[in-house]
Amino acid sequence: MAHTRSRLASFVFDNSLLLLAGTIAAVTWANLDVASYERVAHSLRFWVNEVGMVFFFALAAKEVFEATLPGGALASPRHALSPLSAAVGGMVAPAVIYLALSSAVGPAELSRGWAIPCATDIAFSAMIARVIFRRGHPAIPFLLLLAIAVDALGLMILAVFYPSGPLSVIALATLMTAALFTALWLRRRPIRSFRPYLIVPGVLSWAALHFGGVHPALALVPIVPFMPHSARDLELFEPRDAGHIDTLNQFEHWWAVPVQFVLLLFGLATAGVPFEQIGPGSCYVLAGLLIGKPIGILLFSGAARLAGASLPQGLRLADLFVVGITAAIGFTVSLFFATAAFSPGAALAETKMGALLSFGAAPLALVASRLLRARAT
Repeated sequence: MAHTRSRLASFVFDNSLLLLAGTIAAVTWANLDVASYERVAHSLRFWVNEVGMVFFFALAAKEVFEATLPGGALASPRHALSPLSAAVGGMVAPAVIYLALSSAVGPAELSRGWAIPCATDIAFSAMIARVIFRRGHPAIPFLLLLAIAVDALGLMILAVFYPSGPLSVIALATLMTAALFTALWLRRRPIRSFRPYLIVPGVLSWAALHFGGVHPALALVPIVPFMPHSARDLELFEPRDAGHIDTLNQFEHWWAVPVQFVLLLFGLATAGVPFEQIGPGSCYVLAGLLIGKPIGILLFSGAARLAGASLPQGLRLADLFVVGITAAIGFTVSLFFATAAFSPGAALAETKMGALLSFGAAPLALVASRLLRARAT
């Protein structure tokens, strides 16, 4: 019985099903009584979006950082070129489609949301990929690498294009310098706990971003590489060795479950949109994701092949097309970009609805895989 409960909990956490539960609760609540939903959600948003999500982005930054270590999937330029190119294509094409539609059809204010369809939700995309492809199929690690690269680029976009307030270079530089020097000092001490990194440089970094005008959810991203870590990547797609207790992996093991509850609250505080709020912004986000993702991934992967990169052995172009559709599930980071891009109002509601409806990529990917498999046989 205990083993069954453990497996069930692992399935729920590994596939971010608490986030899905929070989202369903928010959408249901908002469509039953939007006024009471907004009162509760408003009281949660600061603590969830600007404090709790710090740890979500920190875990994403950890995966990106470890993938660049020796032995990591992104350590070799030759091996990284194909998924990195696919990631860039899977961001550029959706942004271009979104901007083209918002410019041609309007309203013009929606153009600020161009980054919303750039995102790929790692957990949900990977879950659908595991349903479509057999165990050990190269499409699954390729999709995970692509999504990790999208995360890394997404962090840069969030920092550069979506400031949380007026930029204050002095506050940003002064406090961030103090944060980084403190993190370096801790790294050189015989301190193996991750907690001092959160309490001192983490808080200083949060203050630097908050008062400097950059979104504070990125506070731990520059601190993560300073935590003591393995000299090599510990196989990105395999479960971590519980006996390997470097500081960075301590941090991941401790925060992996709490972050799932942060995502539950994130879905609850962010995703509540009445269905009547579907509008042009919803269509632009969906067009960018469902059309732009597979097209961009295919085109840029092809360009990478011309430049000398190769797809993983066993990954066909048909598989890559299905990967592109699967990667169109934007959800978590798309919702976050929407809240960063727009103040409460019609534009925010419409684009959030587009992020939620991107779950439609899942059945599309399943149908495409069946059709392509039938044509190949």
